[in-house]
Amino acid sequence: MQSKNIVIGIEGMVASGKTSICKEMLKLIPNSIFIDGGNIYRGISLALAKNNINIYEKSNTEAVDPLKLMQMLKVEFKIENNITEIYIDSNKIEESDIQDAKNSMNVSKMASNNNNQSLYNFAKTIIDNYRKQYNIIVSARDLVSLYPDMDLHVYVTASLEERIKRRYKQYNGIYSMDKIKEMIEERDMIHEKAGFNKTCKNTILVDVTDCTSAQESAMKILNKAKEDVFK
Repeated sequence: MQSKNIVIGIEGMVASGKTSICKEMLKLIPNSIFIDGGNIYRGISLALAKNNINIYEKSNTEAVDPLKLMQMLKVEFKIENNITEIYIDSNKIEESDIQDAKNSMNVSKMASNNNNQSLYNFAKTIIDNYRKQYNIIVSARDLVSLYPDMDLHVYVTASLEERIKRRYKQYNGIYSMDKIKEMIEERDMIHEKAGFNKTCKNTILVDVTDCTSAQESAMKILNKAKEDVFK
């Protein structure tokens, strides 16, 4: 018997504001938690860097097993205050470290290189277990393959110009606009080649280019969902 709790999957373009949107949706959906699959990957990537282990030059056909890496590198995730938090060797990692530009690029490479179904099985088990008690908001790549039982799948889009501006602000001017454009386009290409941009019958496409805040974006998503899916 399927749980009465729902699962909403959020994915989309690089720097379209997915993480901020998910955190705002927590405020709008009662009894919900946010599972950030991207941050779990980022935790693994950061731990690899701290241990001077380089896996990013491997062939695209060679799978990387994130589960074994998590155990080896002592990476854990915990749900605290309804949000995924990452620990490395029992030390909580700050969001600014996880979201670092180099780390984010490495995550895209690692995710696109990984073709091991064990990760999807692991993730599905986590979601199913938490779903017994909570509504789930999950953000990750290739959600249609990872968790096809989503009640709603949201693909967030925004113009390249807007995504560059948002990422420039996030990085506090550390990188030039041109450098950020280059990084975003490279990650877009990696994701496209990996086939991450899948849709399903419960997918809605939401352009947040004109939204002035994550709260406005979250409201736009929920309003469109009520019109198109939760009728």
